[in-house]
Amino acid sequence: MSASAHRRLVQGAFVLLAVALLAGCGGRKTHRAGPAPGTRPPAASPAPQTGPGVPETSLSQAQRYRQAQDDGPREAIDVSRIEEPEPKNEPPSRYGNRSPYTVLGRSYEVLPTSRGYVERGISSWYGNKFHGYMTSSFEPYDMYKFTAAHKSLPLPSWARVTNLETGKSVVVRVNDRGPFHDNRLIDLSYAAAVRIGVWPKGTGLVEVRALTPGEIEPDARMAATAARTPPRPLPKTTPVEAARSVPAPATAVADANATAQPRIYLQVGAFGEQANAERAAQRVAAAKLGEVRVVEAAVNGRNVRRVRLGPLRDVDEADRLSSELRRLGLGEPRVAID
Repeated sequence: MSASAHRRLVQGAFVLLAVALLAGCGGRKTHRAGPAPGTRPPAASPAPQTGPGVPETSLSQAQRYRQAQDDGPREAIDVSRIEEPEPKNEPPSRYGNRSPYTVLGRSYEVLPTSRGYVERGISSWYGNKFHGYMTSSFEPYDMYKFTAAHKSLPLPSWARVTNLETGKSVVVRVNDRGPFHDNRLIDLSYAAAVRIGVWPKGTGLVEVRALTPGEIEPDARMAATAARTPPRPLPKTTPVEAARSVPAPATAVADANATAQPRIYLQVGAFGEQANAERAAQRVAAAKLGEVRVVEAAVNGRNVRRVRLGPLRDVDEADRLSSELRRLGLGEPRVAID
C-alpha cells in the first residue's frame, strides 16, 4: 500500500469513529430534574391538554421511591382546558383486579362491582414521581389526565370526587391501586387534585361516588351543595368524659346545621351492644387523647354504636392520633367525616 493510500485509510477511520461517538451521545437519555420537592410551579398560563415532552421513565422504582416528596410538573397547566372524561362501559382490566391482594403486609379485597359505592374520607394526590410509569392496570400513569387510585374499586371504574370543603368536583377514571398510606381513601392524579383544590394543600376531605356508565347522574351543582351540607345530628349521642390533650376548634362544638364545613373523626370501633361500645369508649377516654363519644345509627336495618374520637382539627391531627391509638393497642381507627 502506498503512503498516500495509507493516509486516506487512517483519515477515513477517524471520521467513522467521530460519527459513532456523536450518534452515541445523541441517543443517551438524560434525566431532567424537576423543581425542588414541595415547591409550587409558576403562575398558570395557557397550556396543552397533555403534558409537555416525554415523561422521564429511566429511573428504577427503587430510585424513584428515594424521592422524599412528590411534586408537580415543571410548567403549570390550565386544568380548565382538560376535558372531563365521560363514563363508558369497559371490560375489567386483566391486571390489578386480583382479590384479595397484599401490600406492605396488609390484605385488601376488591369489590365485585362499583355500583352503589359512596364513601367519604381523605384524598391525597400523586404526580411527577410516577408520571409515565405503569399503573396497577398496566396503563401508563398520566398526571395530566383525570384519573385516580383506589384500594377496592374494580379497575377500571368511574367516580365523581367532590371536595367537601369547597364543593368542587371532578369525574375520574380509577385505573390504579392505592393509596396505601394510613387514613387515605383515594389518590387523585395531579390534574384532578388541582381541579378540585386538593393541590397544593396535599390532602382534602372528599366524597367518592361511583358512577355507572349510561345512567343519568344527579345535577352536579345540587350534589356539590349537598356534599358541603353536613348531615342532621344522629338521634342518639353519648359523650364520654375525657381530658383533652389539645383544645377543640370553635366550630367543633357548634350545631351541625350552623356550619357548612365537614367535621373529621376517628372511629375506633362499631358495636351491636351498648355495653361493649361503652367499654371501648372508656378505654379510649383513659388515653386522654380528646373527646370520645358513642354515636348510635341505623345501618341496614340494625342499630350500631360507633365509638368516635373527635371532632379533630385537621388531617395532620387525625394522622397523629391514629398512630397513638395503634401504639396504645386500641385498634386500627378509620376516618369518618360528617
